[in-house]
Formats: sequence, C-alpha cells, structure tokens
Amino acid sequence: MEAIRQLLEQNRKWAQDREQQDPGCFARQSKSQAPKFLWIGCIDSRMPAEQLTGMEPGDMLVYRNIANQVNPKDTSIMAAIQFAVDALQIDHIVITGHTNCGGISAAIKGQVTDDLQTWLNPLQELNSEYGEELGHCGCHDEKVDHLCEINIKKQVLNVAETEVVQNAWKRGQKLSIHGCIYDVASGELRTMGIHVSGPDGAESFTF
Repeated sequence: MEAIRQLLEQNRKWAQDREQQDPGCFARQSKSQAPKFLWIGCIDSRMPAEQLTGMEPGDMLVYRNIANQVNPKDTSIMAAIQFAVDALQIDHIVITGHTNCGGISAAIKGQVTDDLQTWLNPLQELNSEYGEELGHCGCHDEKVDHLCEINIKKQVLNVAETEVVQNAWKRGQKLSIHGCIYDVASGELRTMGIHVSGPDGAESFTF
C-alpha cells in the first residue's frame, strides 16, 4: 500500500504544480480534447511518450503495447485508431519503436509461451522473412535493433492499409503516418525517414 500512497501523493503534487503554472488548465481540459497526434509505441517503461516529446496533457493520444505492433486482428488498437482518426481527426500517427527492445529480443530467441507467444508471432515471422539480412548483424543486440527498424516500417504500412485510414484519405482528410525510433541509451528520438500521407504513398511503400 505504501507504493500506491506514494503514487497518489505524487499525483496531488503534480496536479497542484500544474494548476499553479496554468490556472484553470484542468477545468478547460475537462470539457474537450483536440490532440494532433496518435502515438503508437512500445509498453517499455523507459520510453514515456509525453515526457520524451515534451507534450502536455491533451496534446497527444498514446497507445502502447509490446513491441509497438499494429495487428489488424487486435480490436483494441483498431478501435483506438478509429477513435483517433474519425472522432478526433488527428493529423499524425507516429509509430515508435526503441533500441534494446525486450519484446523483439524475446521473439528472436523464441523463448516465449502462451499469450506472449501468440502476440510475438508476427515478429517471429518478420525475423524469418528477413533472416538473411539480419544474419549480417554482428551480435544479438545489433540484430534486435535492426529488426526493430524493420518492425517499425511494417507497422507504418499496417496502419496505412487499415480501412479507417484509407477512408480518411478518400474523403480528403489530412493525415500522415510516421516511423520513429527512440534510443534508450541517449534519450533521443529520431525519424526513420518513413512518412505516408495518402493512399498512393502506401502503395509505393517499400522496405
């Protein structure tokens, strides 16, 4: 219980500090939200999306799972994308992986079972598909980081191909999808140069 009490105390201090810095901020936010970004990232505790991007509450929707995957069969993330695109009409979807990803490492090693095995299966398939390319990596850590980059590209394409995103582009909605990677050793977020802003871009997308 002590740990929970500490969380509550830290929350109270944060809320008080925020209200002092920006009086009425919570009252305004309680009425509506208009974020411009949907961040789809890894659940890893070392990459808190709002903190590392300097975002304030209300600036960005955040969805996280193991190894930042966008599985069309996962109704949770599909519903989140639909809410972000259709209801809130966000401008950007940012798919962000990170170096030293434990989920990707586990998928490569194959040391997973049950629900985790099911979840990581798409990554294991990517590992097999790009086995020759990944075989040129010098060590396991390099292989993990390279597969992370491949996975980010795959998830950008998965998002671009969703019916929700395709319909948004057809009706002229401005929406861009970006691939980024976060370096846990330096705290720096960098673009991978992967951007899709329309159906034509998705069709011409290559690895």
